Amino acid sequence: QVQLVESGGGLVQAGDSLRLSCAASGRTFSSYYMGWFRQAPGKEREFVSAVSRTGGSTFYADSVKGRFTISRDNAKNTVYLQMNSLKPEDTAVYYCAADASVIYSSSMYYRERSYDYWGQGTQVTVSS
Repeated sequence: QVQLVESGGGLVQAGDSLRLSCAASGRTFSSYYMGWFRQAPGKEREFVSAVSRTGGSTFYADSVKGRFTISRDNAKNTVYLQMNSLKPEDTAVYYCAADASVIYSSSMYYRERSYDYWGQGTQVTVSS
């Protein structure tokens, strides 16, 4: 089992950058693939980005591709989401997620139900 704690959210202006961090407990962090999801007010939670166990493969939603970068440091049990050129539509609660299941298809990275462990979320607000 793993516990996840997000940090780094805040209030910024359009065009600014933020880096979110997700710290994981436990000694087997490298066993988990990691994802970031977000939920805006009145909307369903949506996929943002994911990274494979080694960090060698990354995945992005079209809406953030080219602006967000996911990375992980397995020595620090932490996954990051660097968010650049932020837009008001990026405003949401951002959640970190993890799972250790076998990956049968890369589509699994994009699906909420592929992740068993979730953090509490961190608020990101982008003003125009």
